[in-house]
Amino acid sequence: MEQSLRTLLREGLRSGALGPGAKLPTERALVERLAAPRSAIRRALGVLEQEGLVVRQVGRGTFLTEAAIPPDEVAPADTSPAEIMQVRLLIEPPVAALAARVATQADLDRIAHCLDRGGQSDDHQDFETWDTRLHHAIAQAAHNGLLMSMFDVMNTARSLPIWGSLKRRTSTPERMRCYHDEHTAIVEALRDRDPESAQDAMRRHLENVADNLLGRH
Repeated sequence: MEQSLRTLLREGLRSGALGPGAKLPTERALVERLAAPRSAIRRALGVLEQEGLVVRQVGRGTFLTEAAIPPDEVAPADTSPAEIMQVRLLIEPPVAALAARVATQADLDRIAHCLDRGGQSDDHQDFETWDTRLHHAIAQAAHNGLLMSMFDVMNTARSLPIWGSLKRRTSTPERMRCYHDEHTAIVEALRDRDPESAQDAMRRHLENVADNLLGRH
């Protein structure tokens, strides 16, 4: 049971659904997902807590710590938002172009699901979750293991506290709608199997994100 829970957390970290400070599903949800008795879930959570991978807060739930990120996937703690955006601009536009060429229909369906859920989000945290999943799904659709490893390392930097606090400070309903429109343009280019348009749409989106986060003009 303990190993099953570790696998679940590792998959959540890789997909971007979980990061340091993220709240884990409730014990009841874990019982259903892992098909295990609640007592086994509690014992497994207790072991992870002793190892410092999670922290349990009475009345609030169980939360991941930074120690939960595998050592080979940890971005340097002093990575700045500017550095994160520089790397994203180097990696993600070409990845989108590759995805436009090789994505399967299942990939496109998964990407479309993330886009739709993001469009339905009306609060910052929910939108950020689906934003992260969308970008991750696009990277997965490129079907390149080495690129995916590089993307995962880069993506862990988005879990750093400085990134999250900056995103919260600069988030507005209008900006979320703008990002959703930009996401839609990327996904439409992927559906059209248009690598050049996918790359350009991703670059424009990330440049806009950088402008909004870093105050660039």
